[in-house]
Parts: sequence; structure tokens; C-alpha cells
Amino acid sequence: MSMIRFDNLCKRYESGYEALRGVSFEMDAGEMAFLTGHSGAGKSTLLKLLMLIERPTSGSLLINGKNINRLPHSKIPFYRRQVGVVFQNHQLLFDRSVFENVALPLQVAGYSQADTGRRVRAALDTVGLLDREKHNPIALSGGEQQRVGIARAVVHKPKILLADEPTGNLDPQLSAEIMALFKRFQDVGVTVLVASHDINLINRMDMRIMRLNQGQMEQDGVSYGGY
Repeated sequence: MSMIRFDNLCKRYESGYEALRGVSFEMDAGEMAFLTGHSGAGKSTLLKLLMLIERPTSGSLLINGKNINRLPHSKIPFYRRQVGVVFQNHQLLFDRSVFENVALPLQVAGYSQADTGRRVRAALDTVGLLDREKHNPIALSGGEQQRVGIARAVVHKPKILLADEPTGNLDPQLSAEIMALFKRFQDVGVTVLVASHDINLINRMDMRIMRLNQGQMEQDGVSYGGY
């Protein structure tokens, strides 16, 4: 059974703008893929649908076999616990420590202090920042801040990891390190979808590429150095 399935999905805003038109694709559990396309192609809208920030106008969106189109608002927080999100600008709180930033999703979900401590330190260890837990994020480099954001996204062990331009502010070496981290999560069964403009980086990964063009799926396959 696929983890993510879009079935002829459309998203039209009240202004009449059609952000996505007849988009269909599936991703299996433990699969990693890239979502690319020009600015305004529909990448952010597609991610917002997966986060349930937006709802589709028509078509079906299934997560782990369940249609979430009509999921009641009361169940959205529970659904979001299985989805981790990494942003380009980290969205870290600079009035809190690295540990406190990563712990936020667990505190919201009501985890115990002991369980929170274990999970936060395990997540920080995974991204190589266990020795920075007491630091303020503002004292970290851009690449380290992005790692904190990744630790926060995976601290609750989501089934799906979404990343929106996660390497947009990083140099090529740091970008490659961040992608290697995503690959590690894929290796333990997490479904990873990365939206990115970085064609050179995408091609080096030799993974499935889904390219949107004016809201439609224009390409879906593996790149072997070409685009």
C-alpha cells in the first residue's frame, strides 16, 4: 500500500487561480523523491495539502490508504504528528535553547518530560548536534540551524518527512550533508519528499523527480544526470 497517493487532485483558490490540475502520483513507505518546477508551479500548494493547511477542490488525497480530504478539524493535530516538516528559513525560536526548540512538538503533544528528553537527545544525536543542546540557535551556523530544524521535524518519529527548499540558503557542501541526512531517514522507512530548485543537487542524488509545470505533473521518473 502506498503511503502517499494523489488521485486526479485539483486545487483552485477563491480568486479562481488553479494551483494544481489533475495531479496524480503515489509514493511508497520508505521512498524518497524530489518535487521541482518553476516558481508558482504548485510545489508549495502540494506540500500544504499534505500538511492539511489547504484542502483539495476535487480529487482524492490518501495517506496510508485513508482519504484525508474530509478529515475533521478535531483530528488534524493527530494527523500532523505523522508528518514532519523542514522549512528553508528554519523557523527557530531564538529566545529558547536548541533543546527547547526541538522539544516543542513533543510538549504540544503532551509527552512526559522524561520521554521528551530521550527523544530530543536522540534526534540531536542523529543530526550531529548533541553537544549543542544548551546553545541558543542564533549562535549556530546556517547549516547547524537547518539541522536543528530537521531534528525538530523528526523528533516525534513521523512516517512522512516534507522539506520545502531545505538547502536554499546553504552552500553545495552543506546542501549535500543535509541531503545525506534525509537519505538516512529514508533508510529507516520514512517517506521523504523534498521540494527544491537546486537541479544540480537533485541530479547528483539520482532519485525520483516529479516536476510540476503550471500546476500539472510534467515529469515523474528518475534522473541520470540529465534534466
